[in-house]
Amino acid sequence: MPINRFILDKEDTLILIIDIQERLAAVMKTEVKDQVVKNCRHLIELAKMLNIPVMVTEQYPKGLGPTVPELREATAAVKPVEKIAFNCCGEPAFMKEVRALDRKKIIVTGMETHICVLQTTLGLLKADFVPHVVSDAVCSRTKANWRTSLDLMRSAGAVVTGTETVLFQLLGVAGTEEFKAISKRIK
Repeated sequence: MPINRFILDKEDTLILIIDIQERLAAVMKTEVKDQVVKNCRHLIELAKMLNIPVMVTEQYPKGLGPTVPELREATAAVKPVEKIAFNCCGEPAFMKEVRALDRKKIIVTGMETHICVLQTTLGLLKADFVPHVVSDAVCSRTKANWRTSLDLMRSAGAVVTGTETVLFQLLGVAGTEEFKAISKRIK
């Protein structure tokens, strides 16, 4: 497997937030949901600093509600892609936007790991993208579903990573204003 798959560069990366919606978040364990939202906020803030595009999806918002307020506020400039397909790649508007952004590496976050996150990650792999699934920024209602899905995505060729790994890989160096701001956020 080529080493370049594992290396993130702000010029070739986008951040994807899949279906972190009010009614779906309400059925997650509170501490897990809170961690996922917090880690997504860290990624969004770095994206703003480094001009990395962010995409948000919402699965059937009539039924599952909008994106949770904390993330809706942080991504106010981003119009969510509404979908009914579990695999975001099955939504033509999603693929049109992904292709228009022209980024090969996609940092994947969201709910639920074993449904929409898994199917989207497999769809991205099939479409020749390199998904980096952020293990502490995705969740399922059960830990077993979360764990099994991460293993499956890794076996399929996705890079499974963590929030701090992504943050510091994209930063690249210490001492910058962005580094100081992110270091302060994660303490």
